[in-house]
Amino acid sequence: MEIFSLQSLLFFLLSISLFIFLHGQNQSKKPNSKGIKAYPIVGNLPEFLKNRHRPHDWFTEVLADQPTNTVTFQRPGKVREVITANPMNVEYMLKTNFDNYPKGDLFISLLEDFLGGGIFNSDGELWKVQRKTASFEFNTKSLRNFAVETVHFEIQHRLLPLLQKSSENGETVDLQDILERFSFDNVCKVAFNADPACLGGDGDSSSELSPNFSRAFSDATNLSAERFLYVMPFLWKIKKLFNIGSERRLRESIMIVHDFATKIIRSKKKDGSNHNDDLLSRFIASGDNSDDFLRDIVVSFILAGRDTTSTALAWFFWLLSSRPDVEQKILDELKSVRSRNPNSGEVFSLEELREMHYLHASISEALRLYPPVAIDSKECLKDDVLPDGTFIRKGWFVAYQAYAMGRMESIWGKDSRSFLPERWLENGSFRPESPFKYPVFHAGPRMCLGKEMAYIQMKLIAACLIERFEIDVLEKNKCPEHMLSLTLRMKEGLPTRIKKKCDYVGHI
Repeated sequence: MEIFSLQSLLFFLLSISLFIFLHGQNQSKKPNSKGIKAYPIVGNLPEFLKNRHRPHDWFTEVLADQPTNTVTFQRPGKVREVITANPMNVEYMLKTNFDNYPKGDLFISLLEDFLGGGIFNSDGELWKVQRKTASFEFNTKSLRNFAVETVHFEIQHRLLPLLQKSSENGETVDLQDILERFSFDNVCKVAFNADPACLGGDGDSSSELSPNFSRAFSDATNLSAERFLYVMPFLWKIKKLFNIGSERRLRESIMIVHDFATKIIRSKKKDGSNHNDDLLSRFIASGDNSDDFLRDIVVSFILAGRDTTSTALAWFFWLLSSRPDVEQKILDELKSVRSRNPNSGEVFSLEELREMHYLHASISEALRLYPPVAIDSKECLKDDVLPDGTFIRKGWFVAYQAYAMGRMESIWGKDSRSFLPERWLENGSFRPESPFKYPVFHAGPRMCLGKEMAYIQMKLIAACLIERFEIDVLEKNKCPEHMLSLTLRMKEGLPTRIKKKCDYVGHI
């Protein structure tokens, strides 16, 4: 009976919206003051429904059409959200008036079941305590070295042999899936010092890693992301209350993730193994933290490291597939680095990676066009006015659209939609941009702590693959469809054929 009532309510609400959208093509339909057509009662909802399958491209079009690159979005129930692609507004939100723009209760509630009060889902003192500890640990040389050793092992002993086998068999592989499994193995080692062996291999039997953990983590991530897409936000709460549909599956997935994480934590505490290099051991050693607190921290970091680098690299290789000139320049740079380092190992060292300015620029350019986290939202605590003159009332939401920002001519010029690594170079050296113009790694006090590690991982993978293999993307001339998830993943993956380069003289 409850399920029938829920479906009836949803059908009724959508019917009203569709009726207004189809039959409201008259004088009552008009653009609002910020450029999106507004309708009585439902506000901009019909326009959102019309473009729900392509929200990032839709907002890019709308924002590019505004003089300030800012728009106000109105939802039913007098809910307002200001969406911007203006660097001045981004700097104001993320730095100048940081305290007035926390994540907010609504955002936190959407991910609270999964992430609890972890660093990426908390505000105020709870966030400050975690940030301070995490910032210290991420800047320690030993953690950096452990992370580099981990990614070296995963590349040399799993990724390269897997791709070599694929090239010998001539089979089609989903490169995005391979990169995701690589990232999951890697981040679990750095976070837990546990090996899920998703990419292959026997794993570390001492870790007793649950075979269901990675699958449950994927499900929990995707199902949590679906909450952000509800037209009527209260609907997911009703489903959760009655434990039905996607909310039931989400609850089951979260239980598997949390139970396993708690098991790992208690095992480390019991064994006194708090002197390892992994992130969890460091947080255990840093103070008397509860198991729930430690669980939330580690799950948050796994989430941050699992999909972001793999998503970024998938888009990088797709872009590279139609730009052989860029790939050749990267290959020339790799050969130059090798020639300057006669004792270079099979996998590039950290020092050699620092010499790869063109590769760094190419990855940064791919991130500009396809940022893994395409949009980020905040909540306004007090009435305010953004630098471009946009008024924001207390309780409104404010979001910056990183995907749209990478396509704004007002920021990047007439060639804003072109893949041009050279825009990042000055006299052959990489030149970074303002993080408020390029908020791919966020900016201000919440700037991504793992930025350096992410670049190390991405550059190592890209360099090793480009040096050894021809990566033939099957649909290089067709832009992959975006998956509506927490990150900008490709909906159908990245079908690819791998072929070993004839002139590569090294060995795997």
